[in-house]
Amino acid sequence: MREFRAVGARKRPGLFVTFEGIEGSGKSTQVSRVAARLGGLGVPVVATREPGGTEVGRTLRDVLLHSSGRLDPSVELLLMFADRRHHLVETIEPALAAGQVVLCDRYTDASRAYQGAGRRLGEDAVDALHRRFCRREPDVTYLFDCPVETALARVAGRGAARADRFEGEALAFHRRVRSAYRRRARREPRRFVVLDARRSADEVFASLLRDLLPRLESAGFLPRGAPL
Repeated sequence: MREFRAVGARKRPGLFVTFEGIEGSGKSTQVSRVAARLGGLGVPVVATREPGGTEVGRTLRDVLLHSSGRLDPSVELLLMFADRRHHLVETIEPALAAGQVVLCDRYTDASRAYQGAGRRLGEDAVDALHRRFCRREPDVTYLFDCPVETALARVAGRGAARADRFEGEALAFHRRVRSAYRRRARREPRRFVVLDARRSADEVFASLLRDLLPRLESAGFLPRGAPL
């Protein structure tokens, strides 16, 4: 299918879309579904993730999720930002400069929630690293929100051989993470769209598209009134 192009001589800027939520919230499933739908509509799209969106990042992801030894929380945070900075330079910024839609499974909000709140390092520490090394802000962030008990039951139902370092954390940890996400969404209501992730994957997907597709029209990625 042909790619839709914005009318006009100036190059269309890219759109940076992030997906956030606790373990088992369903965000990764939705990244894949949205990428497939946009690709089918001819929208130039890149689906990526943190940690692990680059070759270097995949090595860091293995350490962060599956290391058998204890990681100091500060080391964990710094490794996350090493991955993020490299990811920005190698994947996100070039794609945006080329006028693509970037769908990113986790970004700095995840560090605010997991390391800032979950590991109790404080969001100020995360914000300081973001200002120094990243600075790029998402155009829109979809927060997949559901009760911790519901999300962890989904994780348990996957039948994985073993939980990763974050999935295996105590209930109190996951509650701190969820609270931090919700707090950030209240602080930045213009950027965040909170989706009720208790619903079925199809219902969540439909809600997400109802918000995202008009944004793509406004940004010139889709023609006005195109059949979607």
